Amino acid sequence: MAKAKGTVFFCQNCGYESAKWQGQCPGCHEWNTFVEEPAAPKKSAAAKGGRAPVSGPGTEPVRLSEIRADESERTSSGMAELDRVLGGGIVSGSLILVGGDPGIGKSTLLLQVCRDLVNRKHTVLYISGEESARQLKLRAQRVGRFEEELMVLCETNLDTICEVLQRQKPEFVVIDSIQTMYSEEVASAPGSVSQVRQATGVFMQIAKGMGITVFLVGHVTKEGVVAGPRVLEHMVDTVLYFEGDRHAAYRILRGVKNRFGSTNEIGVFEMRDTGLVEVENPSEYMLSGKLENASGSVVACSMEGTRPVLVEIQALVCQSNLPMPRRTTAGTDFNRVNLLLAVLEKRAGIRLSSCDVYVNIAGGIKMTEPAIDLGLILALVSSYKDIAVDEKLIAFGEVGLSGEIRAVNMAKQRVDEARKLGFTTVLMPEVSVRSVGKIPGLKIVGLKTVREAVFYILSGEDSGLPFST
Repeated sequence: MAKAKGTVFFCQNCGYESAKWQGQCPGCHEWNTFVEEPAAPKKSAAAKGGRAPVSGPGTEPVRLSEIRADESERTSSGMAELDRVLGGGIVSGSLILVGGDPGIGKSTLLLQVCRDLVNRKHTVLYISGEESARQLKLRAQRVGRFEEELMVLCETNLDTICEVLQRQKPEFVVIDSIQTMYSEEVASAPGSVSQVRQATGVFMQIAKGMGITVFLVGHVTKEGVVAGPRVLEHMVDTVLYFEGDRHAAYRILRGVKNRFGSTNEIGVFEMRDTGLVEVENPSEYMLSGKLENASGSVVACSMEGTRPVLVEIQALVCQSNLPMPRRTTAGTDFNRVNLLLAVLEKRAGIRLSSCDVYVNIAGGIKMTEPAIDLGLILALVSSYKDIAVDEKLIAFGEVGLSGEIRAVNMAKQRVDEARKLGFTTVLMPEVSVRSVGKIPGLKIVGLKTVREAVFYILSGEDSGLPFST
């Protein structure tokens, strides 16, 4: 494909620039990601009379020993779940990207954060490129009372926004959304690869140069990633994804990148007519509605950062009339389930090759930690044999290809969470039993192989297992 005069081609995935269209991107090796856009002008912004470079306290080099420790102190957002995902609070001068499906609650979450910050005497500027000031006012009335005034700016021009920020110098800024911002220096439409990259670069200079914390709202594509070049996620300090069904009540805030904390933490919220409400104990709501004496249902424990989360794993195994049996998963990895089915057939003699298999993680949460392998195995066997598992039993452990049950990290925290919620029996890797010890009122059964786990479920006893405490 020939290149039109004054245009270049950008990869939508990584931002790679090419003078001609290419089927495969040389940078990220993805196919059919190049789009044609007008070339950026060679003239600098200063020469054109545009934005002046953003200056701040970080423009001169300083010795590391001269930097005060309190310069990186965190500010609470007013929401414990958000603080947990951020690693303990908001770091001054950081650039935070919040992505999610339309209508999932991104703007509502940040508006509630703005409310809590201004009520604690912080200066916050909310810049909206999608809603009018009247629309923001109506939504603000639903999320609670603003004891102090929140500054609002409805603007999409980067030059105008930079002038306002240099004049007002707020502590926190919310950009809703980054895909609506545009620069007159870039001759392409808002939301294009060039505009998104330019806007993110400008806000990064503002955050680092002026010490302003900037929240960016980003739309996601149908594949579930933030729209625009992948370099956008590399430029920011923190990437948060808001997950869940917009028609369901619960939302999961997951950190997928965080330069100031763990990338495995999650925050759980419930959407109500007054806004988002924090769910302090996700395990309770994940297990709510669980049927008693139902086959194919097992409770497993997964660690999300430092938080143990108990989830109900549901499996349905039935004889198939199709030449190729169905395999369907929701909330967990499809390939991992197929691997465990092969392990069950080879190492435990459970023939499932002619059966349809459906696996679901109840509650709408997605779990991919290998520690739920043992729970998946037990749920599959329970459904296949139509034997109900004790409702007060919980299982966790990684399953290897040889049928061994491997150790998992933070076993003590998982067992403590199970005891707190009233479980009486724990099936876990035998090698992790010693690190947990004996706990009054809790029966701990250590397992070495998948065959032992199947024996326990089918027999209902551990007489043949020497690892019970």
